[in-house]
Amino acid sequence: MKEDHGKRLFRGAHQDMEAVGGIPLTEQTAAPAYRLAFADDDFLCRDELRPVRLQLELLKPEMGLNEAGVDSTVVLFGGARIPQPGVEGRSKTLSDMSIYYEQARAFAKAVTERSIAAGGRDWIVTTGGGPGVMEAGNRGAAEAGGRSIGLSIVLPHEQAPNAYVTPELCFNFHYFAIRKMHFLMRARAIAVFPGGFGTFDETFEALTLIQTGRMEQVPFLLFGESFWRKIINFEALVEAGTIAQDDLKLFKFVETAEEALAAMDAWEGAGSKRGKIPGR
Repeated sequence: MKEDHGKRLFRGAHQDMEAVGGIPLTEQTAAPAYRLAFADDDFLCRDELRPVRLQLELLKPEMGLNEAGVDSTVVLFGGARIPQPGVEGRSKTLSDMSIYYEQARAFAKAVTERSIAAGGRDWIVTTGGGPGVMEAGNRGAAEAGGRSIGLSIVLPHEQAPNAYVTPELCFNFHYFAIRKMHFLMRARAIAVFPGGFGTFDETFEALTLIQTGRMEQVPFLLFGESFWRKIINFEALVEAGTIAQDDLKLFKFVETAEEALAAMDAWEGAGSKRGKIPGR
């Protein structure tokens, strides 16, 4: 509750945390039971508090993105192991795939330029915040002079967010499920580059949400047709009857950033409920 002039009528949580910090250390004040519940890490990490942690992890980035004026995003998925051109010590196959680093970089730069021209609140490039294709996406946005989002996650071998993520839009997650929600809650287009298990997981979850009508159809672009067709026989799924022929229309193959932008502009119904694509 607040008064008309905006001042709190009641003490804030930070004030009480500071007050508790100044209390003399006694047997009672040192006991875990005495800690403020919201400032007690051991309490918050208990199994029984999992629903609260899920809610907090959903809420913190949501509030941060709202406060930053992010209305919509363009999501880039792709392999963390794909290097930028010229990086030594990789297999020939991975080195050959460095073309996708450059295409992701160019695509993100072009999308961000459009975003800035339209006011900078829509079509903010969003990646998983890591290396490879993710770094390329954040890098392209930075080179265009715009902002970009990084949705990192704590892994057994922790990696720092790449240096191109906008710091105030760099979030970290414990729960894969909540992270996936944030990838798609504001998505107005999805661009997928070659990658591994994580890329496939994100790709097919998003396609399933669109296929089942749980998510509005948006431009869905698969970079590198030869890669995708080598890995997945989409037509065989149709022949087997496990997907419909029309399901193949949920995505489009592209090779370059220019093709991707053209495909987005031509996408039937793109932006119909969520604002026009910048630059159209």
